[in-house]
Amino acid sequence: MENKRILFAEELDRARHNILVMSSLVEEALGKAFTALQNNDTELARAVKESDGTVNSMQLQIEDAVVILIATQQPVARDLREIFTMLKITVNLERAGDLAVHLAKTAIKLSGKASFRAVEHLERMVKTGQEMIRLSVSAYLKQDPQAARRAAAMDDLIDGEHKALSEEMLRLMKKQPELLKKALRFLHTSGDLERLGDHITNICEAIIYMIESKHEELNK
Repeated sequence: MENKRILFAEELDRARHNILVMSSLVEEALGKAFTALQNNDTELARAVKESDGTVNSMQLQIEDAVVILIATQQPVARDLREIFTMLKITVNLERAGDLAVHLAKTAIKLSGKASFRAVEHLERMVKTGQEMIRLSVSAYLKQDPQAARRAAAMDDLIDGEHKALSEEMLRLMKKQPELLKKALRFLHTSGDLERLGDHITNICEAIIYMIESKHEELNK
C-alpha cells in the first residue's frame, strides 16, 4: 500500500511539472504572437500557429496520465479535487493557447499595414494575461488560494483595456469609415484577449476548490 502511494505521488509530481511546462509554452506563444503583430513579422506569427500542436499534445498527455491515475490508484477526497483541478487547468491553458493562435492570425492578416495606437491596449492585455498565467500556476503548485484570488482579480485590468480599445475603435470608425475592416479586426482580437482573463479566472476558481473544498465565483 505504501509503495502504491509513493507511485501515486510521483505520477502527480510528473503531471504538475507538465502543467508548468504547458503554461510556459502558452505564455511564450502569447508574447511571440503580440511581437509578430507589433513588428509585422509573419514568419514569427506562423511559428506561433505551428507551435500550438505542442500545447495540444501536452494537454492530451496530462489528461491521459490523470485518467490512468483515476483507474489504477483509486484517489479519494483531496486527491480527487487536485485531479479535477489539473483537468480544469489544462483545458483552460489549451484555450488560452488557441487565443495566442488567433492573435498570430491577426498579425498575418494585418501584416504590412500601419498600426493603430490601439495596439498599446493589446500589449497591456497580453502582458497582464501572461502575469495571470504565471501567478495562477504558481498558486496551484504552492497551494496558495490567496495568490489565486490575486491572479483572478487582474482580469479587471484586461476588461478595462478591452473597454478602452472598444471605445477608441468605435470613435475611429465614425471618423474614418474607410478603416472599418481593420478596426473590426482589432475589436475582434481584443475580444479574444478579454476571454484570456476569463480562462485564467476559471483556473483560479478550480485552485480554490482544490484547496478549500468550496466553489467560489471570482470576478462576478
